[in-house]
Amino acid sequence: MPNAKAYASTILTNFERAQGELVGKAVVLADGTAGTVEKVWLDELHGLRISIKGHDGRWPVSTIKLVQS
Repeated sequence: MPNAKAYASTILTNFERAQGELVGKAVVLADGTAGTVEKVWLDELHGLRISIKGHDGRWPVSTIKLVQS
């Protein structure tokens, strides 16, 4: 069981890092949808999913590009 706890801790630590890097950032999705990342979720099928302010839905993080400033 100690390995399982270590793996879970690693996943949660990296999830928190991803939240810090993505929430509030401007992004463009592969389908052209653009906006600011509002929230990040863990999804057992896609890994990370994001929501964008002003748009309904949750997208896999693999569909985004960060906007260059």
